[in-house]
Amino acid sequence: MTRSFIRPARLAALGVFALAGLIFWVSFNTAQGTNIRSDDSMLRLSDLIQERSRKNAELDSSSAAVRRQVDALAQRDDGTTKEQKRQLGSLEKGAGLRKVKGSGLTVTLDDAPTNATAKVPGLPDPQPNDLVIHQQDLQAVVNALWKGGAKGIKVMDQRLITTSAVRCVGNTLILQGRVYSPPYTVTAVGDTGKLNEALEKSPAIRNYQEYVDAYGLGWKVDEEKAMTLPGYSGTVDLQHAKPLR
Repeated sequence: MTRSFIRPARLAALGVFALAGLIFWVSFNTAQGTNIRSDDSMLRLSDLIQERSRKNAELDSSSAAVRRQVDALAQRDDGTTKEQKRQLGSLEKGAGLRKVKGSGLTVTLDDAPTNATAKVPGLPDPQPNDLVIHQQDLQAVVNALWKGGAKGIKVMDQRLITTSAVRCVGNTLILQGRVYSPPYTVTAVGDTGKLNEALEKSPAIRNYQEYVDAYGLGWKVDEEKAMTLPGYSGTVDLQHAKPLR
């Protein structure tokens, strides 16, 4: 009786060819006839992110307008007294849902030039991470301004509330569903003397300013006698909460 069989070496070779064919097919299907190694695909991805961010901004504006109409209708005949409405207004202001006016300042942070070199003799040449704004840099400014008694803070064009998270991915800022690129601005309403003092006393900001002096990161503080911060207009629903004991 004749017995047919495949040698292990030949079976392994067939497996390798099959795997290679699968990889080529997946690569072709992903590329769809384009060069997946080119910068064009990355540019299209960046454009898509910016477009989605712009649409999110439009939706935020539209939903905020509808929310104001609903709130106005709900408060018109809800039976609350003037004192209760006053208390509600005070709570909304404290929560960042109402606009706030007063003196204040704006802090601007920016990446250093990509071809930056050490500005101080003896320092090593900068690494890529030394030339960009990081999440902790923005957080340090926001925390210092709160510590300085800010009545309200806005990052870029969005008001911060207690549930706001300042997060960076790569060299972009993601804030409440929208994407921003540097330069970044942080604006606070409050006593400018106390706000400046809080910035100067922050160890994290002093560390950041060492890189400003060494490699040219951007740092600018502008004071204004009168400014207005908009109220937060997004959702305030909490997904998770724990009672404070």
